[in-house]
Amino acid sequence: MLDCSGRRSDVPSPVIDTHCHLTFPELRDHLPDVLARARAQGVHGCITISTTTSDCLDALAIAERFDNVWCSSGVHPLYSDEQPHVWDNLARVAASARCVAWGELGLDNHYETPAAALQRRVLDEQLAFIESCRRGREGRAPIDKPVILHCREAFDDLIPVLRATTLDPARFVFHCFTAGMREMRLLLDFGAMVSFTGVATYRNAAEVREAVRLVPADRLMIETDAPFLSPEPHRSSRPCEPWMVSLTLRSLAQTRGVSFESLHEQVNRNTARFFGVEAIETGPALH
Repeated sequence: MLDCSGRRSDVPSPVIDTHCHLTFPELRDHLPDVLARARAQGVHGCITISTTTSDCLDALAIAERFDNVWCSSGVHPLYSDEQPHVWDNLARVAASARCVAWGELGLDNHYETPAAALQRRVLDEQLAFIESCRRGREGRAPIDKPVILHCREAFDDLIPVLRATTLDPARFVFHCFTAGMREMRLLLDFGAMVSFTGVATYRNAAEVREAVRLVPADRLMIETDAPFLSPEPHRSSRPCEPWMVSLTLRSLAQTRGVSFESLHEQVNRNTARFFGVEAIETGPALH
């Protein structure tokens, strides 16, 4: 298998970047090239993540255009102020087989805006909507899919909200974990999955790597959050692309003290179990 420089990649079988934003301008105008570079590094699948009730439609269009690209449907907390929220759009996208999750949704206390009260109101509305879709709203078929969480400096606020829902904790994944041991114990005690980005490769992220070692093998996934958070040794490169998830995977294996091959196989099993999809060698092909 060749990498994007013409060298052979040592990723033994396909892997999926479980969280990227292919609708963002840094990537959307170059998708065939972006996905080709990913394939060259053994990254044969991507999940493009929704941020608003209009962005979710664009995410679905990309997932319908390319094999081995799937999408999610949700409102990111930092887009809580982009109203009105057309909740029916979320249901329309989530009903598609190309959509594999709700989200990303949650709380972000790192920034002052949107205001915490607004974020919380949109979160409550969104979770209630997801619960109604799971039951089968207005006579429609039930939609039961996992949920991708955005949680930045908000574990103490977000987890009680999630506990109050009827949703299964094992069907949540905290994406882009950047906190420490205390927060990791909170989410593990809650019962959720966790996903790591290139942040886990940064020299100044020792706390994150400590938390990486704490995660049970069957509750861990990887992602890029592209176009953000390029891993080492490409931290200064912009934009981050899905192929870079292969670098994060290798770094996580070193951090956990396990072989690359064993972690690679485990991550693929976790991804298939949680999202219900598997990468195949032939994709992504343009329809």
